[in-house]
Amino acid sequence: MASRKTSAPSPKPPATTVADGDIAAIVNGYHGAPFNVLGPHVVSVNDRTAVAIRAFRPLDAAVFVLDTTSGERTPMQRVDAAGFFEAVFEDRAEPFPYRLIAADPAGAEHELEDPYRFPALLTDYDLYLFGEGNLFYSYEKLGAHFVTIDGVRGVNFALWAPNAQCVSVIGEFNGWDTRVHLMRFHEGPGVWELFIPNLPEGTHYKYAVQSRFLGYKADKSDPYGFYAEVRPSTDSRVWDIDRYEWNDQEWLEQREKRQTFDQPISIYEVHLGSWRRVPHEEGGGFLSYRDLAHQLVEYVTEMGYTHIELMPITEYPFDGSWGYQAVGYFSPTSRHGTPDDFMYFVDYCHQHGIGVILDWVPAHFPRDAHGLAFFDGTHLYEHSDPRLGEHVDWGTKIFNFGRNEVRNFLLSSALFWLKKYHIDGLRVDAVASMLYLDYSREGGEWIPNKYGGRENLDAISFIRRFNEVTHGEAPGIITVAEESTSWPMVTRPTYMGGLGFDYKWNMGWMHDMLSYMEKDPIFRRYHQSQITFSMIYAFSENFILPFSHDEVVHLKRSMLDKMPGDVWRKFANLRALYAYMYGHPGKKLLFMGGEFGQWREWNEDVSLDWHLVETAEHHRLQRFVSALNALYRREPALHEVDASWEGFEWIDFSDADHSVISFVRRAKDPGDQVIVACNFTPVPRLDYRIGLPVDGAYAEILNSDAQEFGGSGVGNPHGVMAEPMPWQNCRHSATVNLPPLGVVFLKRKS
Repeated sequence: MASRKTSAPSPKPPATTVADGDIAAIVNGYHGAPFNVLGPHVVSVNDRTAVAIRAFRPLDAAVFVLDTTSGERTPMQRVDAAGFFEAVFEDRAEPFPYRLIAADPAGAEHELEDPYRFPALLTDYDLYLFGEGNLFYSYEKLGAHFVTIDGVRGVNFALWAPNAQCVSVIGEFNGWDTRVHLMRFHEGPGVWELFIPNLPEGTHYKYAVQSRFLGYKADKSDPYGFYAEVRPSTDSRVWDIDRYEWNDQEWLEQREKRQTFDQPISIYEVHLGSWRRVPHEEGGGFLSYRDLAHQLVEYVTEMGYTHIELMPITEYPFDGSWGYQAVGYFSPTSRHGTPDDFMYFVDYCHQHGIGVILDWVPAHFPRDAHGLAFFDGTHLYEHSDPRLGEHVDWGTKIFNFGRNEVRNFLLSSALFWLKKYHIDGLRVDAVASMLYLDYSREGGEWIPNKYGGRENLDAISFIRRFNEVTHGEAPGIITVAEESTSWPMVTRPTYMGGLGFDYKWNMGWMHDMLSYMEKDPIFRRYHQSQITFSMIYAFSENFILPFSHDEVVHLKRSMLDKMPGDVWRKFANLRALYAYMYGHPGKKLLFMGGEFGQWREWNEDVSLDWHLVETAEHHRLQRFVSALNALYRREPALHEVDASWEGFEWIDFSDADHSVISFVRRAKDPGDQVIVACNFTPVPRLDYRIGLPVDGAYAEILNSDAQEFGGSGVGNPHGVMAEPMPWQNCRHSATVNLPPLGVVFLKRKS
């Protein structure tokens, strides 16, 4: 309705149908059941049925009820000076369609919908499933959603806060006044709900939570919010995440085949905020999701990776946490754009054949006042006992995995990313900290489980349920555990007693290999077991071999700088390490910057040193990693049988004096073989005899010491010929030239 001037009715304090206590609770913003007071109500006046309509409009001078059927408008009487209004219709027996007309102190009128005339949208069944922990798609019910009720479009807000006395939605639209939009409370699991008409997309909002206990009050971000304001603001923002038109159907149809255990999976781990930045001359700062889509996908495609793994992009307040202290479990960080922009990023990756894995953090969350901690004046998401509820090392809170609603929250978050954003896999952070009650704790600092053990039974149950639900609801996805202990059967099905993950990071292999490679080659002869030990357990799990961000921070030095020797030897050592990694059973993961030999440690605040690629040494290392990815994807022997002895056989691991090892990798077709021979000393081993499984001519299909990769060029450019001379338990053998600090891949010519 067009604004126009009006005069306020003469104030006369009338009799009212509302108790004084209810009015006081409304106008002071602490009423826990506002729908019992505000909006339309059937009442008894003079022993006759009537309809009372009540509204709280603290900034308005006058309020009218507009009957939308007849067009009649009726002035409401100011019952309380704070702005509580009521109109009683003694000629009505039941509620009728209406709007409110509010007149501000200047006399301008505005027509508006009354939030308190609309029904609840959450059903008893929704609430039952949520309380039971089985409302897997709770993000479709809780949070802020655009809906249309009785032809009126608005936003339905829903929040879990069972121990709150009252909760209100606050934002720019109501002047952040905690009294204006008090929410309806649903008994049972304790969910609050309110439909607010006519809110536009992008609206900033929070929940003002007032607890029943200790007088606790806090303004909280939406735990189910889809979009957050750019830090340092902690507002949530209303957003429609259902309008994006996806174009990745072909990828989704093929995904399950692309991500099976017999397929090549080579992962490029990325921190979006520091992979590349806007140039300083253009203002600096973060690239957008859309810019990252084009630049990163082009690069990853050129390098031959199959997947990108994103360090956590679930909204987080502090840049220095790298995303591992998440607050928004349903919102991609706004540092790089909107939810639609992130959908574009994933969509663009899929259209170019690149899978996207998201680093997901269900182990803990930060203490920030606007987040999940002490949410409704009680330890709602976390344990109250710090021996169960706090990570001392990280200064964070631990989820209460035994509480149904918390499990539901986390399961819904996992499904949210897989379903709404088409994510192809979740890498679960800090699984070891979830499994053990005494993780990083001394005696007396932890509470044993009911059997007296150190295993976190609730977390184990949750992890198994997580893997069952995600694989059942999103077929074709993968789950990966960052688990650094010897917990058994991490990647075995839950029906066998396993945890149900598809893959586990092989932290033992990573630590052993880095320890070995950091040693001066003259001492490596005494540490041969660090190379060979991994094969004792290599097939106990489905492994990913990781050189992740954790290995290039906190004075650990970059991958290149870890290597001993002068510059040439550093590059040669690193090429040999990567080559051995690609020959060893297991899928592959390398953190950004390692592929071209970043010298300095990773810093989340600045871009990678891309100028290094313009120099010959770094460019050649980059080309070598690209060649490794191409070889890995091309040769079935290097990826088809990663979790069984059928895919691997030692030729020789005993020549510690020369720091040489050799082995065979086999495809599902056992006749499809690749021979890998490694020399971890700077001494060329010319005419070095190795055993070969079958006779014939062998071609050198990759050499880490090739001159095009920055090496010395020692190798076997014309191949080698197997001789009928038994050697190293093989019926045939050949003399090969093993390059200094080099690895050669040989394959029998067809």
